[in-house]
Amino acid sequence: MAQGAVLQVFGQPAATDVARVMACLFERKLKFELVRTDSFKQAHDKVPRLVRMKAHSRDICRYVCTEFPRLCTRSLYGAGALERASIEKWLQAEKQRFDAPSSALAFHLAFAPPSSPCAAHAGVVDDTEKNLDACVEENEARLVHVLEDVHDDDEEEDDPHRHHAAVAESEAKLLRVLDVYDDVLAGNAYLAGDEFTLADLSHLPNAHYVACTARGRALMSSRENVARWYDAISARPAWRQVVGAQARSAHCPAVVLDP
Repeated sequence: MAQGAVLQVFGQPAATDVARVMACLFERKLKFELVRTDSFKQAHDKVPRLVRMKAHSRDICRYVCTEFPRLCTRSLYGAGALERASIEKWLQAEKQRFDAPSSALAFHLAFAPPSSPCAAHAGVVDDTEKNLDACVEENEARLVHVLEDVHDDDEEEDDPHRHHAAVAESEAKLLRVLDVYDDVLAGNAYLAGDEFTLADLSHLPNAHYVACTARGRALMSSRENVARWYDAISARPAWRQVVGAQARSAHCPAVVLDP
């Protein structure tokens, strides 16, 4: 990369994939420009080919960690083959086991019908509680754009009883995953050991949206070691920068962000 060049991240910062990449870039202390695709399309005939391909955010994070090893102060992807293998194991666990139930639960809790039994317990957590100052009303409103692809059955969303069943099912699936995580975290500070890595970072976007509701936060807190782990990773300066960028993004179509 030429000296002085700036990486560009295209997308909505409230989107989980975009937030994951931003968190990685902030952790790696790399300067980048955040460009919202809706604003970019208005000024250009087409978006870059990489954007149209919808490159997977986890692969982008791997690329960032391997392509810029000397420009950064943190090792997120392991210092050797054994460490990297452990990190990869948890990246796959997040993608295959954690992602689907956490996305579904965040969607259902965010858009619980008023008459649903879940609605009374799904409210946004007070923004002064613990490390959830990120759960500002602005982010919650934009969940419809972030998670709308998770669940397309409008009829189910209009049926309080079916909605309640969907929440219960998502909670049960997620709790089974968290039980495994809790056992591992009983002996480790983080998933892949005692250092924060991509294995932990990759969980942040979905975990954040789950924890933005009182019911979701209670679920995350129901497992002692998971609660301690989530509090630690969500309080990291890099993630707080992502949350701040999400809150500002509605008014800033393109902005250069310094780590």
